Amino acid sequence: MTDIDKKPLALVTGASRGIGAATAKALAAKGYHVLLTARTDGGLEEVDDDIHAAGGTATLAPFDLSDFEAIDRLAQAVAGRWERLDALVMNAAMLGDMTPLSHVDADAFEALFKLNVTANFRLLKAFDPLLRAAPHADVIALTSSVANEPRAFWGPYAASKAALANLTETYGAEMDGLADVKVHVVDPKGTATSMRASAFPGEDPSTLRTPEDVASEILALLRISG
Repeated sequence: MTDIDKKPLALVTGASRGIGAATAKALAAKGYHVLLTARTDGGLEEVDDDIHAAGGTATLAPFDLSDFEAIDRLAQAVAGRWERLDALVMNAAMLGDMTPLSHVDADAFEALFKLNVTANFRLLKAFDPLLRAAPHADVIALTSSVANEPRAFWGPYAASKAALANLTETYGAEMDGLADVKVHVVDPKGTATSMRASAFPGEDPSTLRTPEDVASEILALLRISG
């Protein structure tokens, strides 16, 4: 068994930038081996370089979460080497168009739910045996204040985040008394990310929280195993 195999294992989606990248780096600094997933190689490689430069370890797994068979393949690969997953951070999401519901393109709506909701269901389904196999595991889902506070023009994104929160909390309720798997739904609030900039053009990012702030809050929720 290598030193990497002895470390607690975390999977972070949307790890190429923003909150996902900051969380991945923080996990690595805390002693986790981190599986980095996102659609493109470039950003992931930069995060991987930063992690290794700081003395941490990571593995790149670039793929589109909308490819559900790829999720299943990743789970099989993790099962073959590590046989467990100690932390699952479900961060990847898309904002979609900010427009009245009557103007939302039906195909765009379905694509947004496919990534923001169904992909996370597939992650929970595929990694459930590995989460249960860990001494104790944590599942983190990133939500938004609009999930509970309806806001004009935010319909598809808000609905997807409400669905994700309910889905994740349902999984947590099912694990209660069955396995030591805890779920945490995290609202990062106003954070300086590219998604935030798209939703609020012209906003001064210096007035917002940083992705590192959110990463620190996520780490405070985790119970490191090893």
